[in-house]
Amino acid sequence: MGGLVEAEGLEMAYGSRLAVAGVSFSVSAGEILGLLGPNGAGKTTILKILSTQIVPTAGRVLLNGVDVVAQPETARAFFGYLPETPPLYDYLEVGEYLSFVAEARGLSGARKKARESWVIEACGLKSVLRQPIGELSKGFRQRVGLAQALIHDPPILILDEPTTGLDPLQIAEMRSLIRELAAEKAIIFSTHILQEVEALADRILILNQGREVTSGTQEEIYRQIYPKPVYRVRVEGSLSEDLKGIPGVVEVSRLTEGEFRVVLEEDRPDLACFLCEKGWPVKECFPERLSLEELFLKLVGRS
Repeated sequence: MGGLVEAEGLEMAYGSRLAVAGVSFSVSAGEILGLLGPNGAGKTTILKILSTQIVPTAGRVLLNGVDVVAQPETARAFFGYLPETPPLYDYLEVGEYLSFVAEARGLSGARKKARESWVIEACGLKSVLRQPIGELSKGFRQRVGLAQALIHDPPILILDEPTTGLDPLQIAEMRSLIRELAAEKAIIFSTHILQEVEALADRILILNQGREVTSGTQEEIYRQIYPKPVYRVRVEGSLSEDLKGIPGVVEVSRLTEGEFRVVLEEDRPDLACFLCEKGWPVKECFPERLSLEELFLKLVGRS
């Protein structure tokens, strides 16, 4: 543990149904943790616990060392929260809204002006400052929502589906800003979109039905499934029996006609040369790296 965000044994029950069951994680400054799971996996519930909106049935959360249940008002100073639907007032102009949020966060004077200027620039809001929020596009509403989460310069950012509804250009801009912010903040975000986790997360926590399936970097998760070296081999014809006879081969799985996944006892960079020497018509032979989608489907399907 020891991160800016520390969650231990989180549990949330609604009657007899467990929405979250025994989930633990830690996020340090300079790190992005992605909560990944299908709809109903418990991602938003966890973020609501972190952001002091609901009290967990069991477990503990510390934000910058402050217990969110025992001292929720103190804890709120340490995070910015962007829910899936941003907390906006449609009748206010963007500039008015940001000024209101800054004052609500206790900012005043030069500090307030400086933070307003920074979020306007960082979130690209200069062109819509005098526009009512109710007239903004989905992309600009999301930017205003992120601006209100950042205005008090919190060390922790909690983002629920931050790129939902954005077009490809807006998604790229949002990703770039989140990566920039992660240089000095602890960021935790939820999504069911695999590409977002691949693009943003340093570590991944995969959830299903309220429970942790696994966690780690994408490479660590890959090694949980395949702890031994894995190669993809393409040959002319079907040679699965011959491949199984190679010394040091643990497992051979046929993927398509003439294409195999070969699990080895230890790494063997000369595998292609060895096969060719044996007279097998090798078309391709390379170390395999499963995509996050393949890893996710294997793990969640298994769980």
